[in-house]
Amino acid sequence: MNWLLVLAGAAVGAPLRFLTDRAVQRRHDTVFPWGTFAVNVLGCLVLGTLTGAAAAGAASSHVSLALGTGLCGALTTYSTFSYETLRLAEGGARFFAAVNAVASVVAGLGAVLVGITCAEALWA
Repeated sequence: MNWLLVLAGAAVGAPLRFLTDRAVQRRHDTVFPWGTFAVNVLGCLVLGTLTGAAAAGAASSHVSLALGTGLCGALTTYSTFSYETLRLAEGGARFFAAVNAVASVVAGLGAVLVGITCAEALWA
């Protein structure tokens, strides 16, 4: 049963990642991978909110499997982030590569913190 929850979440997360990435990237005429950055930060926010809700007892293990493992697992992408950062550095855009690496980590951690804080405020 658990694998079906993960599968259902991933079935939503993967197309959401693709569509969001393309929509965001289409709006920015730059080498910076805004689409990947956006989906990763969004996934961190969702996972942080889910973590806070679970800690407060407002999210079941089934919800955590579907949204945390399934949706966020398919929505976020460490491999694409790594590939795009390496591609930027090898292509001579080392400043953008460094900004991508630092901003992704800082924004991702910040989004998790915001999500946890909001969930705790809602369900405390």
